[in-house]
Amino acid sequence: MTTYILRRLVAFVPTMFGISFLVFLMLYFVPGDPAQMILGVDATPAAVQALQVSMGLDQPFVPRLLGWYGRAVQGDFGRSYYLNRSVVEAIAERVPVTLQLTGIGLIIAILIGVPAGIIASVRQNTWIDALVMGGAMLGLALPGFLLGLLLIFFVALPTGWFPTGGYVPLFQDPLGNLRSLALPGLSLGLAQGALIARMTRSSMLEVLRLDYVRTARAKGLHEQIIINRHVLANSLIPIITVIGIVAGVLLGGAIAIETVFTLPGVGRLVISAVKRRDYPLIQGVILFITFSYLAVNLVVDLLYMMVNPRVRYS
Repeated sequence: MTTYILRRLVAFVPTMFGISFLVFLMLYFVPGDPAQMILGVDATPAAVQALQVSMGLDQPFVPRLLGWYGRAVQGDFGRSYYLNRSVVEAIAERVPVTLQLTGIGLIIAILIGVPAGIIASVRQNTWIDALVMGGAMLGLALPGFLLGLLLIFFVALPTGWFPTGGYVPLFQDPLGNLRSLALPGLSLGLAQGALIARMTRSSMLEVLRLDYVRTARAKGLHEQIIINRHVLANSLIPIITVIGIVAGVLLGGAIAIETVFTLPGVGRLVISAVKRRDYPLIQGVILFITFSYLAVNLVVDLLYMMVNPRVRYS
């Protein structure tokens, strides 16, 4: 297994290089001049040109790309044009907020999706099944940012139990930290919980039709034991797969939620970087998201072996 993990980690390298090339190519042709935006519309052409030279924006595409790659392999992803600090430092400062938000959203999605899917599969073709699947369809159709706004208007403002925005550091006030991330996490988790519920139901219905389940019932095993030990245990591979996909989706979806709830995470960082044409910061954030998604896929593959001993990677 160690060999497999090392091989997967090595495979990260060409993927990261490919993504970085595409991002660099798109940013090279995107309209707008960072130097002009920094100096303002009243800046003289000479001042703009001087700033372009100091920022390296006057160079052709290939030298700029090779220079960026050369620095990146040494761990230097450049400096933010506007923040005037290392890209790595700027991202590291915002990562805890985004990871906390994504983690809370994933936990909520699992706690809602898996039990709902189990109930819907056990009560197939009943009003309970229809209610759960109807709620899942509504959750999938409702955008996360819209759900966030609804939670602000109908939960945060009337009750005052949760803040409408802002972030409280975990170690400064744990309870305040949880309150500041509860509604954003719920906004993220509800829609993806609907996806997990649908996959759980579908996967369990396939297993419920198998012969060994009928045999277990014929032997007189309690229905709860059959569902938990036999049906759910043998349905976990597709469920874990969709949970891994959901984790990646939540990481990307955090951008909109962080904007709605004014959370100082990576999402708001990349939004401001795009508005300001802060190329090094945009590249750094996208590479961070790409690496996180690849890491989630690796963890999912390893979980396969834990839930199903028949799965082996040579």
